Amino acid sequence: MKFTIVNDEVLFTDETVTTLDATDMEKLVGMASENQRQRVRLCTHRGTDDPLHEMFIIHGRDAYVRPHRHVRKDESFQVLSGEADIVFFADGGEVGEVVHLGDYASGLPFYCRIPCGAMHMVIIRSKVLVFCEATPGPFIREEMEFASWAPEDGADGVWEFVEGVNKVIEAKR
Repeated sequence: MKFTIVNDEVLFTDETVTTLDATDMEKLVGMASENQRQRVRLCTHRGTDDPLHEMFIIHGRDAYVRPHRHVRKDESFQVLSGEADIVFFADGGEVGEVVHLGDYASGLPFYCRIPCGAMHMVIIRSKVLVFCEATPGPFIREEMEFASWAPEDGADGVWEFVEGVNKVIEAKR
């Protein structure tokens, strides 16, 4: 696997035909475990202007994915390894639907299509989560909106917020 490092969380493939195997994934998992936010993303598309963005993403258990929505695009989420909850929220921050995902062999749903405009977050339920995400390009940061009622990544109160969401999820089960 040949790639260009954009930063410690984002890589772009340098291969015309990109293939990944277990050794490649182990390398990416190791890279995620070594950075502060416990995440890494291998982009298999050529650049931010490409019409289709396909990414292999690794998050450690303590990676915080702040609730957000994509204003003009759907995204697909397919679990390759691990377990996670995708939590959907009403505009005021109330927990709505929760989709518990695992890899194909787990017997859990392994795929979720997230519609554009849906406020959502991911809570990692395993030591490591490996998933593939696809969404239309180009990437325009201003078209991603973070929930004003949720703490920013790294801010005080992140884990209290996540614990509060977890309590609501448990009450719903």
